[in-house]
Amino acid sequence: MSHQLPDVQASRPDVSVGLSQVGVTGVEKLVKIDRGADRPWVFMAEFAVFVDLPGERKGIDMSRNMEVIDEVLEAATREEAYRIEDVCGDAAERLLAKHDYTSTAEIEMTAELVTREDTPASGRETQSTSTVIASAVADEEGTREEIGAEVTGMTVCPCSQGMSESRAREKLDDLGVDDETAEAFLDAVPQPGHSQRGHATLTFTAEGTLDVDLLDIIDTARDAMSARIYNYAKRPDEDHMTYEAHADAKFVEDCVRTMAEDVVERYDHLADDVVVHMKQSNDESIHQHNAHAERDITMGTLRSELSE
Repeated sequence: MSHQLPDVQASRPDVSVGLSQVGVTGVEKLVKIDRGADRPWVFMAEFAVFVDLPGERKGIDMSRNMEVIDEVLEAATREEAYRIEDVCGDAAERLLAKHDYTSTAEIEMTAELVTREDTPASGRETQSTSTVIASAVADEEGTREEIGAEVTGMTVCPCSQGMSESRAREKLDDLGVDDETAEAFLDAVPQPGHSQRGHATLTFTAEGTLDVDLLDIIDTARDAMSARIYNYAKRPDEDHMTYEAHADAKFVEDCVRTMAEDVVERYDHLADDVVVHMKQSNDESIHQHNAHAERDITMGTLRSELSE
């Protein structure tokens, strides 16, 4: 006896409601980025793929779409690319062309980038891990591409540090230390404050080619926090990181403000319509909550704000 499969589209509810995003996540593909004379970057990247769904269409035919999505990503990642965001842009444009019913196609990509560096005090070679963030949105007006990274660092709370400094000043006074010497000591030796691991994100979005270097983006995000941290550290490195962090205590908002100032200085060549996304999230150490701050803004508006 033969059995005819049901018409999936016909079996769906007859409701004319459009959806801005329908797709799949967690698709893994190998991506190779050519870096000229330098060793190429090879990523095991994870993709999320979306198209919009008009109200007159009930679904995207997920099983058939997976074939199209795999075909699109294979084509976009088969050859070496020169810019990570171009991989997403190429895939988004291919996806848009494959779907005659959709008006927008979006590709998101994340991958781990491991780079070599030296520890700050002992000079030992170690590695640093960052999360690369790239995406693209293609529609009838063109393709917008995003490139950036999320990095990990350390921050120190200025409020708790201020309380520690007040306690230290009282103790120095009790010990008979004169005010001038006490102030000189406190200026030279940052007092303790509760510290936390911070996660800084910085991305740029624009139409066409984005003249930004991924390693520069990573440096900008790492330097916005109180101190960098390292995968490997000897005791002199631990002392260096602790001192540097406490000498530059920052609230979560301060990290985003520092990032904004550095972006205007480092990327003064970018057009005013380039969108900058800056985010800082801290894993609080003495609280059960976390702290978060972020800003999305065009380069033109950011320049204007910081020039006032």
